[in-house]
Amino acid sequence: MVKRVSWLSITPEPERELPQAVATLRHGHRPPHGAVESERQRIEQLVLHGRQRDWLTYLHGVIGLIERALPGDDPELARARTRATAVLANHHNLLLALPGRAAERTAADRARLSELAEDHNHHESLKGSQ
Repeated sequence: MVKRVSWLSITPEPERELPQAVATLRHGHRPPHGAVESERQRIEQLVLHGRQRDWLTYLHGVIGLIERALPGDDPELARARTRATAVLANHHNLLLALPGRAAERTAADRARLSELAEDHNHHESLKGSQ
């Protein structure tokens, strides 16, 4: 039996972009020394040794971090929220083209990411008009 691993074809961007963003979101500001590397290792373990369900559970948790992180006046936190939202939205949209039920399982997360992106765009347009 061939193990289904098509989901691994869409992990390079999250592997590259999420460690810094997630570490920042977890700490609510610039992450302490080692936090980005720790996040990178967590992601690597999931990709190399986890199942797709484990990966999607991790990404769902990242959405929770995005929702809880209120950027206020911290531009680094705002960038982390924006970057993580964009990376996850792209990843989840790519799932639509893969076989299996991952796209179905992430439909609610995809909708939430769309709302988060719209909220961000609205907030940015308000800032620009001031």
